[in-house]
Amino acid sequence: MPAAKKLVAEPVVQVYTPPYWVDACKHLVKKDRVMRRLIPKFGDACLKTRGDAFVTLALSIVGQQVSVKAAQTVWERFVVLPRQMAPANVLKLKVDDMRAAGLSARKVEYLVDLALHFHSGSVHVQSWEDMDDEAIIAELVAIRGIGRWTAEMFLIFHMMRPNVLPLDDVGLVNGISHNYFSGDPVSRSDVREVAAAWAPFCSVATWYIWRSLEPLPVTV
Repeated sequence: MPAAKKLVAEPVVQVYTPPYWVDACKHLVKKDRVMRRLIPKFGDACLKTRGDAFVTLALSIVGQQVSVKAAQTVWERFVVLPRQMAPANVLKLKVDDMRAAGLSARKVEYLVDLALHFHSGSVHVQSWEDMDDEAIIAELVAIRGIGRWTAEMFLIFHMMRPNVLPLDDVGLVNGISHNYFSGDPVSRSDVREVAAAWAPFCSVATWYIWRSLEPLPVTV
């Protein structure tokens, strides 16, 4: 499972299984021996999306490099500062109030930069549905505090993109080592070789690899 933080966002979480899920499972069962074993075991697939890109990314920033419990506490203090968790409202917050909520100076800078990108239109949220994965990643990593891994988790869990392969995800690497290489260390090229059979549904296969390590559903 990835090191994503399971924080509670302000909007109601929507339970949503992508329309491609059934076809993806059929493909993976046909093409991959490990998926043939895992998918029937964890067949109750259920991805979750919060439906708000700004809030999802703000949660990711707040949750960086701290425990889930600590991140939850800080988020609960931070989320009540603006009238609504929206870019324009975050930009109106006082730095001292954000720091008093438990945010580090760097995370305050990251959240302000995130709000600036959304408020100014530097990220083309309305066009994302028509953009390819790499184009969206390029926009996201231009925001301070968001790296490729965070962008890939956003593509999987928020955008529901079917073919994302997060090569830097520790859970994916460990899961491939456990399920395909008897626990031996694996390289990025090993991951790519295994995932060649998964395309065009690498996101779904990654989900099941995470589930093999942690039976509870993975979320961000």
